Parts: sequence; structure tokens; C-alpha cells
Amino acid sequence: MLVRHGETEWSRALRHTGRTDVPLTEAGKAQAELVGEALRGREFALVLASPLRRALETARLAGFPEAQPRDVLMEWDYGDYEGRLTSEIRREVPDWTIWRSGAPNGESPEQVGARADRVLEEVRGAGGDVLVFAHGHLLRAMAARWLELAPSEGRLFALDPATLSTLGHEREAPVIRTWNVPVSPRA
Repeated sequence: MLVRHGETEWSRALRHTGRTDVPLTEAGKAQAELVGEALRGREFALVLASPLRRALETARLAGFPEAQPRDVLMEWDYGDYEGRLTSEIRREVPDWTIWRSGAPNGESPEQVGARADRVLEEVRGAGGDVLVFAHGHLLRAMAARWLELAPSEGRLFALDPATLSTLGHEREAPVIRTWNVPVSPRA
């Protein structure tokens, strides 16, 4: 199961937030707690998280303080585009997308895909269900790689903060079981 971290000031403003270690907003903390309610009672063979504060804090608030940090789960390195809006970047580079062009002094889609492949190798060897707390673009690239698509095809999978997504199999074929499922308080 994949969990994108809760809201941050930068995610709310749609700023490219790669390696800048911004904290969750109060709304993001509440979202993380709702993720915990949605996952209550579930057991996982392995719980992983990006080492960045927003992912680790989401894991902790969701009730998974034992999440093991993995550097390969860090968000896309946006290089020169860190903290910038897509609209700002497109004033300099019309038609730019991270999925096609990557970021100068940052990562290419292929580099992010290689990191996603390393995570998926560990996930496949875990011997049970795995829970991963990470970031929007990285998780989208992971979904693409799970489906044996190019990492750039992650562009097809919108992913909101503090949502649940499940990768799985139908017979032997890798599939997406659920995607971008919002959590809400239990009644």
C-alpha cells in the first residue's frame, strides 16, 4: 500500500518540493491521523518511509513510528526547479513537464525510475503486505514501474496528499488495485 504524505505549505501552493524538508501543516497532520484510522487493524510485513520529515511524520501520526527510512524513497530531486511553480518554469521553458524533461541539476525520469525499481525489488521480497510512506512524483513513478511502464508514464496517475493506493496482482499480472483513495473520518 502506498501513502502520499499529508499536506505541506509547499504542496498546498503547488511548489515542486523535492529535497527541501518542509513540515506538515496542521491540516496535513490531521490527514495523517485519518490515514491511521483507515489503516487501523492492518498488519504489514514491512513499513518503509522516505527519510524526509513530511513522510516520516505522516507515518508516525498514522500509527507507524517503526517505518524504516529509505533514501531511495525521497522525492524527485528538482534541482534548479526546487520550490518553483510549474507556471514559473514554463515562462522560461514552454511546455516543460518533469515527466518529459526532468530538472537541470536534478534528476531525470530514468533516474527516478531506477530508484523506484530498487524499492519495488525490496517490496517484492518482503513476504507479505508492505506499507510505503513517500511523495507524489516518486510514488507515481513507482506505480508506472510496477506496471512495467516507463517512469515517465507516472504522469498518468494523479496523486493527492494523504491518499491510499494499492498495487497488487491479478493472477500473475501486476495491476493497480486502488489509486488516490481519500480518507475520511469513520462514522
